[in-house]
Amino acid sequence: MKKSVRIAVAAALAMGAATAHATNGTNLIGLTANSRAMGGTDIGIARGAGSALGNPALITSVESTEITFGGTLFMPNVSTDGGNAAAGQVSSDADKFVVPEVGLAMKATDSFYWGIGMWGVSGMGVDYRQDNDKTTVDATSNMVTNMQVMQMAVPLAFKTGGLSLGITPLLEYAALDANREIDNPPGDGVTDSIDGSGTAQVLAFGYNLGAAYQVGGLTVGAVYKSEIELNFKDQLQSSRDGLLTLAGACTGAGCAGDLVLTQPAEWGLGGSYKMGAHTVALDYKVIKYKDSKDWGTFGWDDVSVIALGYEYDAGTWQLRAGYNQGKNPISDMGCATDPTGVACGVNYFNLVGFPAIVEKHYTFGGSYAINKQMRVDAAFTYAPEVSQTLLVNPAAPASVTTKHSQTALTLGLNFAF
Repeated sequence: MKKSVRIAVAAALAMGAATAHATNGTNLIGLTANSRAMGGTDIGIARGAGSALGNPALITSVESTEITFGGTLFMPNVSTDGGNAAAGQVSSDADKFVVPEVGLAMKATDSFYWGIGMWGVSGMGVDYRQDNDKTTVDATSNMVTNMQVMQMAVPLAFKTGGLSLGITPLLEYAALDANREIDNPPGDGVTDSIDGSGTAQVLAFGYNLGAAYQVGGLTVGAVYKSEIELNFKDQLQSSRDGLLTLAGACTGAGCAGDLVLTQPAEWGLGGSYKMGAHTVALDYKVIKYKDSKDWGTFGWDDVSVIALGYEYDAGTWQLRAGYNQGKNPISDMGCATDPTGVACGVNYFNLVGFPAIVEKHYTFGGSYAINKQMRVDAAFTYAPEVSQTLLVNPAAPASVTTKHSQTALTLGLNFAF
């Protein structure tokens, strides 16, 4: 029964859910310029102070003190017909986001290393407010979704011989603002109300664990990242209350409780091998959406990611390239055979409210050492357009078609002392 009720809540959100979406599901493929330039590899290859969230065991690569800061200009291109093919594709105006990063790592003793930093790990949304054609508004609900997720971390690492072990206690900050127009009856040209009440902010704790072993030019690593529960208050409350009341699960304003969007657990393995001026890196990781508190309710599958990177090191400068292959977690919930309409509603939610459907990413970039202490890093990533169509009304019939592509530019500065 609880599972059915939670799926019903997902259907209530179908006309205007809000969350962030990035590249590998809800996660950026990498958090530093060097990682992103090499396909997002960071589990078995050291990124200095930038390893805090990739693999904390590898902050042991710093020689003394390292500071890194920078950011990513993330530019998604999302459009949907919202199930109204006659209206054509409507483009989201949420097409530019800035994702910051800053980190420090220090060698305290020959065996102990520590650091501190703050990284944006996810941040995106959709914005269909520019569309005032009520026929199309019925398709997109003039939906606006905006979620920003940042993690503040304190990596701690211990090294003995070639073995390094690390842990990163972290504080996650998430802000969510979601709203949609309620037009009843549909198509009358009058907005009855706005379902949404401003921005909800959440602080929650989690941790990352990492291990690495280096011998010669070979480095191997493993990571585990904990699940983090995010409870957002007063987001799309009336939609969720209304459906649960009809389902007989609760009655009254606020009965549906908080909107919970979990940062899913993750595990991964990686390795790199350096041969003179050439380095190759390979990561494999799994983002556990299927068993997480709410993504499983929305029918999301686990996302398996393979990342491959290459670096050529000429001394004062480096060139990098990479490839990242993820998985689209969204699939048909069975709208055609579901008499309740719940599966159709979830299909709508996933493609209109949260189209995290990109899979392939091509990356390149490089670094230039201005002097012994300062280095400039850059990366460009490109995810080609993909399109997905899901049935949302078997009686009409009607289907939602959504298209999504991405580009991103990352710049960083590193200082070593």
